[in-house]
Amino acid sequence: MDAIDQAILTQLHQDARTSLKELGERVGLSSPSVSERLRRLEERGVVRAFTVDIEPRALGYQLQAIVRIRPLPGQLAAVEQLIRDTPEFCECDKVTGDDCFVARVFVRSIEQLDGVLDRIADKAQTNTAIVKAQTIRRRPPPWVPGV
Repeated sequence: MDAIDQAILTQLHQDARTSLKELGERVGLSSPSVSERLRRLEERGVVRAFTVDIEPRALGYQLQAIVRIRPLPGQLAAVEQLIRDTPEFCECDKVTGDDCFVARVFVRSIEQLDGVLDRIADKAQTNTAIVKAQTIRRRPPPWVPGV
């Protein structure tokens, strides 16, 4: 990945809706050249998707929580399926350590959060932290020369 690829990715991370023409102008290439580079970045798995950034508060989700989840013995698969089936879980990572999952939950109220946690209470222990502010929004990893 060269400096131009990095510039393209930086521009797209800021606004994935940038047109090929505008993207080309910003990085000093023609639209077809930008298109070809994007195609190669997709083929290599560098670009997985072009997406939209939704503000949960604008949809009424005033609370965000980080939930550490430790399934009870023999309940790992059941807990993982419950997490997948619960739409309030918007992100979840399977991790090492004492807990098996670390998840991000969006809810409208503490009562709704209680309901979400109650669904898995008989299959897992949870530890919940309410998010006060997101200091760093999701961002790409640092660019590594030569990758």
